[in-house]
Amino acid sequence: MNKMLIAVFDSESSAFKGLNSLKELHTNGDMSLYATAVIAKDSDGVIHIKQEADKGPAGAAIGMVSGSLVGILGGPVGVAIGAGLGGLTGLLFDLDRSGVDLQFVKDVSEALAPGKVAILADITESWTTPVDSHMAEHGGIVFRRLRSEVIEDQYLREVNELETEVAELEAEWSEAGNEAKEKIHTQLELLKQKSELIANKATERIQITKSESEAKITTLRQQMNDSSERRKAKIEKRISEVTADFNSRCTKLKEVGEHAKVALHA
Repeated sequence: MNKMLIAVFDSESSAFKGLNSLKELHTNGDMSLYATAVIAKDSDGVIHIKQEADKGPAGAAIGMVSGSLVGILGGPVGVAIGAGLGGLTGLLFDLDRSGVDLQFVKDVSEALAPGKVAILADITESWTTPVDSHMAEHGGIVFRRLRSEVIEDQYLREVNELETEVAELEAEWSEAGNEAKEKIHTQLELLKQKSELIANKATERIQITKSESEAKITTLRQQMNDSSERRKAKIEKRISEVTADFNSRCTKLKEVGEHAKVALHA
């Protein structure tokens, strides 16, 4: 399954040894490595990027491991999300792009104390033992989270709620006086603006997901070409998982667009 992995080390040299181990595991076909970054927290608690994501197909498309996630780890933990449209299009979007949740951020932030160095990696692995054992050799503490469809689900909830609000206001309109109708009209316009914003974000998200999926499949096919026959079947399965994940996300995002149209044309 596709996961976001973070391994925390006591020193920069240990972290880069751990990174080389991940690359070896990828070469051997034991897991698939899509993008990586190495970060360090200084004595003042400021996070610095020591090595950005690779600039190959996967690194270019999945650069969030050295972008939004670094920003989240360097920022306040426990920020309320989902409280409104601002939360939806801000922190929640960054969390989803990084494939993590707030509890994961909290756990990693506590482990990533000043002076510590961490590897951030977007991976697919069939079992955890190879990565865990190699990271432990260099003193690394490993954190994982399955990449989820947080933002797609949130978009769908938001747009369904907006559609319900629009329907309720339309029902009120027929019985309202002129002054009340003006207020209802203002409310409807605001809801339409929110619906349009969500629809645009959903469309943007489809393109981002498509680029990431294509980049991952390119990486997997290259990996399969260099792997033994025994490993190829596992890598082929990973390609199927990436494709299925893309289709699932796009189905939800297209549904978001359909619901947004209903609200926009009320």
